[in-house]
Amino acid sequence: QVQLVESGGGLVQAGGSLRLSCAASGGTLSINTMGWYRQAAGSQRELVAAVSSGGSTNYADPVKDRFIISRDNAKDTVYLQMNSLKPEDTAVYYCNAQGRRYYRGVLLGNFDSWGQGTQVTVSS
Repeated sequence: QVQLVESGGGLVQAGGSLRLSCAASGGTLSINTMGWYRQAAGSQRELVAAVSSGGSTNYADPVKDRFIISRDNAKDTVYLQMNSLKPEDTAVYYCNAQGRRYYRGVLLGNFDSWGQGTQVTVSS
């Protein structure tokens, strides 16, 4: 099983910043894409940002120029730096990772795992 553990959520005033982290564990992993999604109350889960193993990134339009996604491949960790936060950024933020899992060089299979979610609340 691949586990994703998120941290860094909380309450912040509009215009403030937060940094989310998500670490993957569960053996030898080859992670292709890592991303952040969010789900506001009464809304569907939506992509916020994603980063490939090679460092290519894509962002949802509402967060472009405010959020920065990055990853540390050696630590199997992805980060989301959120700046100039707005009340409409309030949501539960989920980490996602997709890739392959190995044990002693043998491919065990593919994975598509989610974190437990971390609450981000932006007050006006």
